Amino acid sequence: MSLIAAVTPTTTWYLVLGAVLFGIGAVGVLVRRNPLVMFMCIELMLNAVNLSFVALAKRLGDIGGQTTVFFVMVVAAAEVVVGLGIIVSIMRRRPGATADDIAELKG
Repeated sequence: MSLIAAVTPTTTWYLVLGAVLFGIGAVGVLVRRNPLVMFMCIELMLNAVNLSFVALAKRLGDIGGQTTVFFVMVVAAAEVVVGLGIIVSIMRRRPGATADDIAELKG
């Protein structure tokens, strides 16, 4: 038996990967000031949570986690359409805009 066939990923591996991805996304949101990068980090955090939901749903044999992921992905797709459109239009008008500049736009 080869070494690759003996090592199969467990639920713990997926949960650790989800935690690492969520941590990278959280650090990216806290450290970076570029709104586009912050937006991508938030999407990374959403996908990390989705990975955890799917891993736990598989482990528990319940379809509830996968159903939740489906709805989260639908909402995230709508968020990407609207949010990315707004961010790109702001970045076109002000190429060097930061998150602080965008916070001033709320009036």
